[in-house]
Amino acid sequence: MDADHAETNPGSAMPLIAPLACALVEASQELMLVPGSRLERSYGQSRIQEGYHCSYGLHSVLAVRLWDGLLKPVAHDGAGEVRAVELAGHPFFVATLFQPDRRALRGELPPLVREFVSAAHAVLP
Repeated sequence: MDADHAETNPGSAMPLIAPLACALVEASQELMLVPGSRLERSYGQSRIQEGYHCSYGLHSVLAVRLWDGLLKPVAHDGAGEVRAVELAGHPFFVATLFQPDRRALRGELPPLVREFVSAAHAVLP
C-alpha cells in the first residue's frame, strides 16, 4: 500500500491522512466509544467529550481498508467519522485524532495517560 499523509505530501495518490472537511482547531466533540475497547475501559464510559487541535484525519474511503486486520476503529464522532483506533493484541496501541493530553491544560490527569503508564508498568521487569 502506498499510503501517505496529505500534509507532508499534498500530491499523494493515496492520502490515508487527509484534510478534514471541517478543521477541528480548538474544538471539542462528543465521541462514542466502542464497548469493550481499551478506550472505553480507560474512560469508564461509552461517551466522552474531548478536545482537538488538528486539520487532518483518516480519509473515510481509504481507511476502511485498514479494518481487515488487527487495527480496529474504537471511537466515532456524531457523524460516524473514526476518531480513534486500537491495535488488537498489543499491550497499549491507541491512536487518537483528538488530543487527550489537552485535559492536562485544565489540571486533569488524562485517562489515556494513566492507562499508558499502567500498561508500561505491567510489561516492565
